[in-house]
Amino acid sequence: MKKNFIFMSLFALLINISCESKKEFKHPETKFLVTNPIKKDTSITKDYVSQIHAIQHIELRALEKGYLKKVFVDEGEHVKKGQNMFQISANVYKADLQKAKAEAKAAEIEYKNTELLADGNVVSKNELALAKANYEKAKAEVMLAQTHLGFTSIKAPFNGIMDHLHVRKGSLLDEGELLTTLSDNSKMWVYFNVPETEYLDYIMSQDKDKKKEVTLLMANNKPFNQKGIVETIEGEFNNETGNIAFRATFPNPDGILRHGETGSILMEVPYEGALIIPQKATFEVLEKKYVFVVDKNNIVKQREITVEAELPHLFIVEKGLTENDKILLEGIRMVKDQQKIHVEFKEPNAVMSSLDLYAE
Repeated sequence: MKKNFIFMSLFALLINISCESKKEFKHPETKFLVTNPIKKDTSITKDYVSQIHAIQHIELRALEKGYLKKVFVDEGEHVKKGQNMFQISANVYKADLQKAKAEAKAAEIEYKNTELLADGNVVSKNELALAKANYEKAKAEVMLAQTHLGFTSIKAPFNGIMDHLHVRKGSLLDEGELLTTLSDNSKMWVYFNVPETEYLDYIMSQDKDKKKEVTLLMANNKPFNQKGIVETIEGEFNNETGNIAFRATFPNPDGILRHGETGSILMEVPYEGALIIPQKATFEVLEKKYVFVVDKNNIVKQREITVEAELPHLFIVEKGLTENDKILLEGIRMVKDQQKIHVEFKEPNAVMSSLDLYAE
């Protein structure tokens, strides 16, 4: 009997210790952070691939046939307006000019003699008119010969930078043959294509008449040291791409930019009253974006959203949420649709301040 009593006492003691142990290691209930979307004015920076063009970029071609006698400039050289660049052998054109001048002199003498005879009624007025016409024609031939001779000396039409030489001294040139190209890089035109929807937002905005300032991100991923202004929108959309070309003008005082370069235009697009949520509160299923909305009974429900624009760490929501919805902020992979959870609310401003980027 005594042994049974001892055994029962030990059994009761073990049960008591086991219960105390269970109480001691009981895990606290998991609480999930939730927050609200926040509505505020913000802006995003959009990136457009661009092509950079000199404000003037032309081909210099030979206007006359002949041997290239002299080349006064070198590739990549800065030239001034009116500076000699090329000289074509001019002997033939000088001879043509002398011939034209001689013929003009003869026509002038004939005209004056006919004029004297007409004054004495020896010849008719028609003969005088014919002599005058021959004289005028001869003078025109002189001007034409002078023009052809002038074309043998090719001068810079504006200040610019010369490109690659396509011919060398001594080359036999045909009329119209390409010699080089010349670029005026004092200002640059940067073209970039904008989708139709963004064009409509831009053209229908209140600031449409203001000159939009943009930044050029160069090929080395560094911003150009001058700001550009959007000055022109082309007249037609490209039916294949659905885009329309914008043109921004950039001053280029240091000559950093050259014709034919590429880069990206960065343009800020404002969003008034944007509904913003952290990106980490979303997940994807079959390329669609979802959030977990927590109802008043703390039950999570999966809901699809449409993202209008993206910021670093943030999404601007077009539809699917309201400012009063509570969304699951963390532990998305730990819950299931229609599951009841314990929540801890965190103010949206505090959530935003914990991210690397603020929505301003």
